[in-house]
Amino acid sequence: MSPLVQLAAEEAENPLIPPIPELVIGLIAFVIVFGFLAKKLLPNINKVLEERREAIEGGIEKAEAAQTEAQSVLEQYKAQLAEARHEAARLRQEAQEQGAALIAEMRAEGQRQREEIVAAGHAQIEADRKAAASALRQDVGRLATELAGKLVGESLEDHARQSRVIDRFLDELEEKAEATR
Repeated sequence: MSPLVQLAAEEAENPLIPPIPELVIGLIAFVIVFGFLAKKLLPNINKVLEERREAIEGGIEKAEAAQTEAQSVLEQYKAQLAEARHEAARLRQEAQEQGAALIAEMRAEGQRQREEIVAAGHAQIEADRKAAASALRQDVGRLATELAGKLVGESLEDHARQSRVIDRFLDELEEKAEATR
């Protein structure tokens, strides 16, 4: 074979260009496979993709609903917290007011008891003063009677007379003491 014939034979058998019968058979097989895929596999793929899309959209909607609910719960929690703080402040204020009222009441009670004790002390002092004055009056009267008896030279043992003399003497002393004041 000559090199030209061989070159012509090679051109006829170009590996990049398939023979026409193979091309027709490949095209028919491609159409059959494509038709099978379009009829059977493509609807299943679309169905799965649609289910995934719905699941994703449903998940997004659920997430948004959960976020909305969480926001609502957060608002309720903040409202309850604010109410609890307000209630605590009110209770603290009431406790302070009750404490102040209790302190004022205890001070008033202490003042009243102090005044009662002072009044009782004054009454006791007055009673003791009167008892001391009475005892002193009797002692002074007895001494005055003895002294007067010694001065006069006679006994002033008569009790009635003794009392009159003592009373008169002490009354004069009291009048002089009041006059000097």
